[in-house]
Amino acid sequence: MTGVTSVPRKPARPRKGKGEGQWALGYREPLNKNEENKKNDDGLNVRARIENIYAHRGFDSIDPADLRGRFRWWGLYTQRKPGIDGGKTATLEPEELDDRYFMLRVRIEGGQLSAEQLRVIAEVSSTYARDTADITDRQNIQLHWIRVEDVPAIWQKLEAVGLYTTEACGDVPRVIISSPVAGIAADEIIDPTPAIDDIVEKYIGSTEFSNLPRKFKTAMTGHPSHDVVPEVNDISFVGVVHPEHGPGFDLWVGGGLSTTPMLAQRVGAWIPLDEVHLAWKGVVSIFRDYGYRRLRNRARLKYLVADWGIDKFREVLESDKYLGRKLIDGPAPEIPAVQGDHVGVHKQKDGRYYVGVAPVVGRVAGSTLAKVADVVAAHGSDRIRTTAQQKLIVLDVEESRVESLVQELNDLGFQARPSAWRRNTMACTGIEFCKLAIVETKARAAQLIDELEQRIPELDVPITVNVNGCPNSCARIQVADIGLKGQLVLDADGNQVPGYQVHLGGGLGLDAGFGRKLRGHKVTSDGLADYVERVTQNYLKERSEGERFAQWVVRAEEGALQ
Repeated sequence: MTGVTSVPRKPARPRKGKGEGQWALGYREPLNKNEENKKNDDGLNVRARIENIYAHRGFDSIDPADLRGRFRWWGLYTQRKPGIDGGKTATLEPEELDDRYFMLRVRIEGGQLSAEQLRVIAEVSSTYARDTADITDRQNIQLHWIRVEDVPAIWQKLEAVGLYTTEACGDVPRVIISSPVAGIAADEIIDPTPAIDDIVEKYIGSTEFSNLPRKFKTAMTGHPSHDVVPEVNDISFVGVVHPEHGPGFDLWVGGGLSTTPMLAQRVGAWIPLDEVHLAWKGVVSIFRDYGYRRLRNRARLKYLVADWGIDKFREVLESDKYLGRKLIDGPAPEIPAVQGDHVGVHKQKDGRYYVGVAPVVGRVAGSTLAKVADVVAAHGSDRIRTTAQQKLIVLDVEESRVESLVQELNDLGFQARPSAWRRNTMACTGIEFCKLAIVETKARAAQLIDELEQRIPELDVPITVNVNGCPNSCARIQVADIGLKGQLVLDADGNQVPGYQVHLGGGLGLDAGFGRKLRGHKVTSDGLADYVERVTQNYLKERSEGERFAQWVVRAEEGALQ
């Protein structure tokens, strides 16, 4: 028998992992429908089609790729068709959920408005948006019931007073949220406004960053109360004093919520005011070049930061491709026990006062905003600010006019001395207009406030209650004392009804972390007030001196949280 000589096998080649769509690694071919749409045409280009075609030919003429994609680059989303219940949100096709009307988001950088600008927003609301207006937790104002035929006229009115909707939505750098008392607070460390102006002038509306893997959120504050939720933004600049270089900013990256929440991490670098726009550009450029584009649910900066680690991220940021120099090491800012919302009457550094007022969960009417603008102007002010907590602030009020202003705003539904419940409850848009929502939020949260003000009227500590219509956490449910995630639940009779998954003990500042989600713990919408009252009363009975709600939740028996 003839012997057979075996031929050694070649070692198997390592199997190449599936690409994440990172441009810097050569993955330029679109890996999903969104990336294909962006490659086919820059979202900024849709404005010309809106003005020249769709506004004349109407809703039925809109290309679907523009309607559900590029329109967002100009602040436009189709709103939810009325009458579709929450159980159908995830089962219907987009065209079945689409109404023929739009939500329009007015981009308000740093929440900064003049009385004239607020009056124009009010006019647009009353004329074109059925008197709707929502102050969001990103300092924007959103309008509803907008027809595409009216969009060019709306843009003309807004832009005439320096407002715009450019990149208010879409895979772009969204509005820059900033301390609403920037430049006027007596205890401010540094005013970030010049840096915001630099970024807006150089980069917003530029094709350099009009095709990011997904949205990019920026926060800046020089106020020691950290009043812009810096822990949950893609990039945050937080005021701090360097022992050698003086006031500047601590750089944080990689925060975000939604279904996989992550807290931002300190880069460990001190950034001077005149270099903030350069650091911002470097971080956005890294996101553009290395961000994951294959899967939409991983297309946020937080995943890249988590995978690389903060040391590698800083190394890449300092490389020749981006900053081209070493950053200055810097100290961590002091962390506040409770982040600021600036509600109430406060003295400015120039001796005048600012007055922070609370509408109900940001829901207002355009006609009411017009009256607010008139009241503000009549009291000698021309500066108004929106906040990251759905509130409104009036700046530059003389001491002799403060109480008159407080009373007139109160008569319009904006309270400077609200209950703890009104002050600390937020809600997203919800099923009324949002195609992703499962349950009602705005009206339910307003009703909840009314009920709790009757049941526990003298609550002596802030307990935040954040109400969201779906898992996406636009109302920041994971970092609330009581976070409520909308979903359908079973009632006592086994019927499927609107309700909420409960998250307890989330927080920012000293309590930075995500809420405790009790196993299977859900409440019906009808039983919500009973539940919040019960868990609050348990906290008030069991708390130790100075113990915050989030601290109590960590040690509480599960029965006290039910």
